[in-house]
Amino acid sequence: MKAIRYILLTVLFVLSLTVHLYAQEDSKDVLFQVSTIDALLEGGYDGEMTYDRLSGHGDFGIGTFNALNGEMVALDGNFYRVNEKGEVSPVSAADKTPFAAVTFFEADKNVKIGNIAGFNELGRYLDEMLPTKNIFYAVKIDGTFDYIKVRSVPKQDKPYPPITEVVKNQPVFEFYDQKGTIVGFRCPAYISGMNVPGYHFHFLSEDRSKGGHLLECDLAEGSAGIDYTSEFCMVLPENEEFYRLDLTQDKQVDINQVER
Repeated sequence: MKAIRYILLTVLFVLSLTVHLYAQEDSKDVLFQVSTIDALLEGGYDGEMTYDRLSGHGDFGIGTFNALNGEMVALDGNFYRVNEKGEVSPVSAADKTPFAAVTFFEADKNVKIGNIAGFNELGRYLDEMLPTKNIFYAVKIDGTFDYIKVRSVPKQDKPYPPITEVVKNQPVFEFYDQKGTIVGFRCPAYISGMNVPGYHFHFLSEDRSKGGHLLECDLAEGSAGIDYTSEFCMVLPENEEFYRLDLTQDKQVDINQVER
């Protein structure tokens, strides 16, 4: 009887461990990322992961394309490219990305917000709603904006210049009384070098005709959904370009210049 009981306990332990591991692998509260922000800053614009594969890791997120050919916005399972003219088009499954971050968005908190003037004030307002600054958050804001300022960068040619050079001549677009959605993430401070510490947002208009990397905004009224995300997974490129990059330097000053 003791032998049988031991076998049964062993089987139950293995089954419980298997279920636990499966639950972890099947978790949707994961920020899945391709490459690092520092690699992108250094001119690592050649990607290997297709958007077909990336879509298996999330239905919500932001990123870019090979040769830095526009801004990516993923919303409700649809992936969009914003070109250098601010125009929006669907992403091809065969397109590749050198940098992207996605998750399966399921809001843990929803709040009404409004009368917020400026990107910095928006960040401070959102910070007050967070239980901690030590995990990742996916943030979706649907609303009416008195003012939106966005950018999108044009396709680059080799040898690729660093982004700090690219954004000196970036196309910038301004919209007024615009309905749409802000899509992005808040990353903790310790992620510096891998992703952007703080808030990193892209914008997509309600009619899906315009958008880009968010530089500034004034929100009249809207609602924010915040998805608490405690797991992080990053896949690095396997190519000579990435292997040759110098990723030993602190790039926070460059990030601040590029992001805002």
